[in-house]
Amino acid sequence: MIRQDPVDAARTRSARSASAAPRPSAFTALGMRAEAEPIAPGLHVVATPIGNLRDITLRAIATLAAADAVIAEDTRVSHNLLAHYGVTTPLVAYHEHNAAAVRPHLLARLAEGAALALISDAGTPLVSDPGFKLVTEALAAGIAVTSAPGPSAVLAALVVAGLPTDRFFFEGFLPPKSAARRARINELAFVPATLVFFESPRRLVEMLTDLAAELGDRPAAVARELTKLYETVRRGALAELAAHFGAQAPPKGEIVVLVGPPNAAGPIAEDELDRLLHRALESLSVKDAAAAVSAQTGAPRRQVYARALALAGARR
Repeated sequence: MIRQDPVDAARTRSARSASAAPRPSAFTALGMRAEAEPIAPGLHVVATPIGNLRDITLRAIATLAAADAVIAEDTRVSHNLLAHYGVTTPLVAYHEHNAAAVRPHLLARLAEGAALALISDAGTPLVSDPGFKLVTEALAAGIAVTSAPGPSAVLAALVVAGLPTDRFFFEGFLPPKSAARRARINELAFVPATLVFFESPRRLVEMLTDLAAELGDRPAAVARELTKLYETVRRGALAELAAHFGAQAPPKGEIVVLVGPPNAAGPIAEDELDRLLHRALESLSVKDAAAAVSAQTGAPRRQVYARALALAGARR
């Protein structure tokens, strides 16, 4: 039997102890290194910056540092954020392509008492990302879910758009094909609130054109690259915005489109619509009469145009 030297044995015990020690929950903020307080087991939904890395709360940084793992859509994007704040927590990729396979493993870790932080590429998780199913299944399993609130592209755009903020309806992305997009816009026509959409730069002009066609010339705003160096917010009527962006190359970056609510009076009565159309048709073509009445009343242009066609045909 070979006896281990007492010094070597001590070194071995020390190495094992070091490897078993918990990972340091440290982060850097405001130029200072700090230790994060432990967080409770469960799923922590953490909002992260939508562009400017300084737009993050101290609680969010501490939560990311103290978690056993950070669940992220794109680990490359999230790695940059964690590195900026000196956070070394392991990252786990969780996105629409692997969610079904990864989610059971995450739920198992949570059931065993892990503290996991869920983030998105940017902003508040669950808004147009795959986190919803993870949260609902965690709740169904009796796992605690808590929120560390913070940045949101929806709210950031809403407060600078110059449109009513007392009520808003977040639609997210509209269908990519024009026919389906117009049908959905028509369904939203009488929602009594400011409408908020996400859109890709390459579809922006088509989307604005369809919005103008279905909703009339409502006031609107296009917010681009919010919180970043080249942030821009352009405000105007829908047709004006469609013409502006149609006359230039597609913009770059993340885009939020906001549209003002319909006429406060709500859906126009059929007899009132007919009265306005009869008057407009005395001097305008069917198309122009429908556009004018739609803009005046806030009624969907498709609906007004169909009625204008019927009235014009009856007058012949």
